[in-house]
Amino acid sequence: MAHPKHTAIIIIDLINDFKFKHGQQLFKQTENILPNILHLKSYAKKHNHPIIYVNDHYKLWQADLKRIYLKCRNNQNQHMLDQIMPNESEEEYFLIKPKHSAFHQTALQALLSELHVHHLILTGIAGNICVLFSANDAYMREYDISVPSDGIASNDPKDNEYALTMMKNVLGANITPIREF
Repeated sequence: MAHPKHTAIIIIDLINDFKFKHGQQLFKQTENILPNILHLKSYAKKHNHPIIYVNDHYKLWQADLKRIYLKCRNNQNQHMLDQIMPNESEEEYFLIKPKHSAFHQTALQALLSELHVHHLILTGIAGNICVLFSANDAYMREYDISVPSDGIASNDPKDNEYALTMMKNVLGANITPIREF
C-alpha cells in the first residue's frame, strides 16, 4: 500500500436523484452506507487526504456542483445530499463523468498526478457498476486500491458482494471496512 499521505478518497455518484429503474432499491442501500462514508470523510480530513467527488453530469455537462445538486434534490434524498455535499475547500474536488468509470474522459488522472496520489479509496454507488469500472481503470493505471466493503452500495446486495469479490480477487483491492481505518 502506498504511503498514507499519497492517498485520495474518491466518492462516486452520491449526488444522485435515484429516479431510474431500481433507484428506490439503490436509495435504501445508499442510506445504509451513508454513515460510513461520512466517517470516511472525517478520517480523510483528519489525515489531510484529498476528497474527490466524481459524479454523473445529469445532461448538464458542467462541473457545476450547485446545479447538479438542485437537479438531483427531491423530498426523498435531500437529507442525504445535504450531509454528503462537498465542502468548498482546498481538500475537496468535484468532477463530472460521462460514463461509468471515474477515469473515462475525466480530469481525474491529471488531478491525481498533480496531488501525487498513488493509493485510492473508492466509495459510492453503484458498487457493481460505476465503482467496479472505476476500480478496474484504477488497477489498469497501477494505483493501489481500497474499496471498503461497507462504503459501496448496489441495488442488489448480492451484486454488491460479487463486485467486492471481483475487486478483491482480480484487482487486488483491499476491502477492509471503513470503521477499521
